[in-house]
Amino acid sequence: MQANPVHPSPLGSIIPLAIIVLVVALRMRGMSKMRPLKLGTLWIVPALYLAVTVWMFILLPPIGWVAIASAVALAVGAAVGWQRGKMMHIHVDPETHALNQKASPAAMIFLIALVIVRNATRALLGAGSNVSPAMLTDPLIAFALGMFAMTRLEMYLRARRLLEEVRTAP
Repeated sequence: MQANPVHPSPLGSIIPLAIIVLVVALRMRGMSKMRPLKLGTLWIVPALYLAVTVWMFILLPPIGWVAIASAVALAVGAAVGWQRGKMMHIHVDPETHALNQKASPAAMIFLIALVIVRNATRALLGAGSNVSPAMLTDPLIAFALGMFAMTRLEMYLRARRLLEEVRTAP
């Protein structure tokens, strides 16, 4: 006896989409506010993500094409992260020299586009593909590491430069 093929429920697509829309709406609302930027803490997120990445790659080292794809993804992620960092608004108070940042809506749209590309790639490869799960996950891990690290590095360098310009201004 053959079982009937399982048809995916529309709720399986609608619920995640609704959650994403809600999170993006809440995040976009909070983007209009300036938040303090602490130069001394910008290294924490990349360092934690580096530790997780190293741990994952030690447990299951990428080999062959997966290693090559991961190296390329790290480089692409670094380039994307640098661009994303440039999209962040950084302000230095001329009197107090306090640094503040405001996330850019363009940076959020940029991240959403990356998620769409990732999901489209997964859908194109589909379940019938001979692509290993490592070929999908390892490059994404490397990409995220490059993106987080370079976003923070670009912000750090630019904020430090802006702070020096304000301090040396007459």
